[in-house]
Amino acid sequence: MPGSRRQPFRIGDHDIAPGERRVVQLPVSMLSNHTPMNLAVHVTHGEKPGPVMFVCAGVHGDELTGVEIVRRLLLSGHAAQVAGTLLAVPIVNALGFLSQSRYMPDGRDLNRSFPGSDRGSLASILAELFLREVVMRADYGVDLHSAGGHRTNLPQVRIAPGQPELLDLAEAFGAPVILVSKLREGSLRQHARLNGVKALLYEGGEALRMDEVSVRAGLIGVLRVMKAIGMIAAPAIRFGRVTPALSYASTWIRAPEGGILVTRPLRGERVRRDDVIAEISDPFGERRTPVLAGEDGIVIGHTNLPVVNRGDALFHIARVKDPAQSQARVGRVGSELEAGQLFDEDEIV
Repeated sequence: MPGSRRQPFRIGDHDIAPGERRVVQLPVSMLSNHTPMNLAVHVTHGEKPGPVMFVCAGVHGDELTGVEIVRRLLLSGHAAQVAGTLLAVPIVNALGFLSQSRYMPDGRDLNRSFPGSDRGSLASILAELFLREVVMRADYGVDLHSAGGHRTNLPQVRIAPGQPELLDLAEAFGAPVILVSKLREGSLRQHARLNGVKALLYEGGEALRMDEVSVRAGLIGVLRVMKAIGMIAAPAIRFGRVTPALSYASTWIRAPEGGILVTRPLRGERVRRDDVIAEISDPFGERRTPVLAGEDGIVIGHTNLPVVNRGDALFHIARVKDPAQSQARVGRVGSELEAGQLFDEDEIV
């Protein structure tokens, strides 16, 4: 019909035509060695109308699992045929990525720097640009993360309380666990919500490592969200649907003493309140200190370091309605993810 053609999508100084895919470079700053620092955004502007969705990774530069999820998403045929517009940013904190650091060069945590300011620190400048040009342009978003240094996370989606539509999207994502947790001050997720953007936070794996199970869970989850909001047709996914375990509270169990952590539960395992779930030994083997579970639940994250000091965070325990059933669900999801190919097509590399 004459006049019904979609308008180009404008980002920065770039106009992306309907049906076009392009990487645009948004200038951030000129560095001290006169090297330009840009924010690279892969834009897919579909020929058919639909929502705008962002998918980002590398807000913390040492978290690589999300970078691989975005890479595989962009290689998929599904991402090339969207209704609406997909804004994919595999590496938000490029300088942290290059230096294998969680932080920006000014020492700031980018995920505590929103909404940012174009007159502030380098972290603040990047936060303001990313929020303005990507996040605020979207209706939906998925922010991909991993655990911090020397820790690992069970694949999980985090949402804020009091957002029923986000809970529906988190269930569509299909990660083993949904954790309802408060928003952190200065976080991307907080300012997405303040601007009316429905954003999920995905956690999986550990820093500076590629965790294949977490990559697969994240890729499937992003595609399922895209299907739920009408951006893509249903992909031929072999991975079955399991209702996620829902948790409204979690806690960290900390080391009661310094020493060598000699036994431990792994992510996804059930623990029972007051059970001895680990021991800490002195280097001579003469003294062992038990580590007790503070409550019933399942392990959604834990340290990977065997050497601990008193007060170190050891195990992240999520309270769930039925820990035994939740452990079974987590085990089923994990076994299916480890089993191999997730799609009938050989298009995800």
